[in-house]
Amino acid sequence: MALSGGSLCCRLSLQRIGLFQHNWKSTGYYFPNTYLQSRLSPCRQYKASDSSQGIGRHVSSRLQVANVKYENFLKRKFPKFYKLYRTFTEGFKLLFQDGKEVSRIQTRLVTGKVTWEDLPYREMERLRQFRRDLIKAIPLVLISIPPFANYLVFVLMYYFPRQLLVRHFWTPQQQLEFRGFYHSQRAGHTGAVLQGILDTGYQVKDSRLQSRLQDLCTQVQNGAHPKVADIHGVRSLFSGPPLGMKRMNVEHMRHICPLLFLTPRLPGFLIGRRLNSHALELLLLDRALRRLGPHQLSDSELKQACYVRGLNSDDLDANQCREWLSQWLQVTAPLRGSEGSLLLHSMVLLSANYPRRFSGQ
Repeated sequence: MALSGGSLCCRLSLQRIGLFQHNWKSTGYYFPNTYLQSRLSPCRQYKASDSSQGIGRHVSSRLQVANVKYENFLKRKFPKFYKLYRTFTEGFKLLFQDGKEVSRIQTRLVTGKVTWEDLPYREMERLRQFRRDLIKAIPLVLISIPPFANYLVFVLMYYFPRQLLVRHFWTPQQQLEFRGFYHSQRAGHTGAVLQGILDTGYQVKDSRLQSRLQDLCTQVQNGAHPKVADIHGVRSLFSGPPLGMKRMNVEHMRHICPLLFLTPRLPGFLIGRRLNSHALELLLLDRALRRLGPHQLSDSELKQACYVRGLNSDDLDANQCREWLSQWLQVTAPLRGSEGSLLLHSMVLLSANYPRRFSGQ
């Protein structure tokens, strides 16, 4: 009986094993060891990654606390240096944000999702301004790369902010001061540009056009603000000889360069190429601005748009800026790419006496 009982137990055990194997094959059950091994590995990975993330958060929080203490120390002990420090750090943040936005726009241009001519006004203006800021900021960025070199940058910021820094690193007071300085520099060439137009006007063979051009220049020289029709009346002289972009003499082009904050100390063919490139850029900006509408611009954007086009907008209110910009767009609306010279000369013709209309001078 003992043997038969043992035999019976052995058969029952074998049947249970066979039943378990059948159920595993049919229902997809896993063996306990395999199941545990498959679950243990992700757990270990999760614990390792969670631990590293926790260390990273801890280090980041400690660095933030140390940075706050450092800033508070500078603020208490060295308030002037703290002001420079804040201007420097905030400037880099703004420059980095602009860089990210420009990278996004450039990606759209490269992938063909949009063309330069179809860009919205704000994106086109951001690209235009960022290129100029980047060229000026490259030396500053290179200087600040070595360890502890940022202290040298602070010294340069203190002594040469206008020459070395871009607008991101200027205080609001410096922005007003430097904009006024740069405008005074380009305004100093207004008389030379007007005289150059008058001198070139004697080469015009059509006596009627010659008289219109001389009357326009004399009107501006006497302190009057010209009308749109007066400028359009001599439009043909700025697409061919003698005032077309490829027909102007080099000396006259050198006086136009400061209007766009370009250096005149280049060979004549390079000056002509740069002036033509900037004229086409402004023409495309004007087309994008007409699509948007000047009324959509904020006060700061309005003043910046006028300043880029030759007007010292810091002394004008928003309504005056909007009126002047509307008149500018009326002048440039019918212009073609070959008439960029008239756009550049309009920076003098329209901006020379505009404030005097309201000041009674």
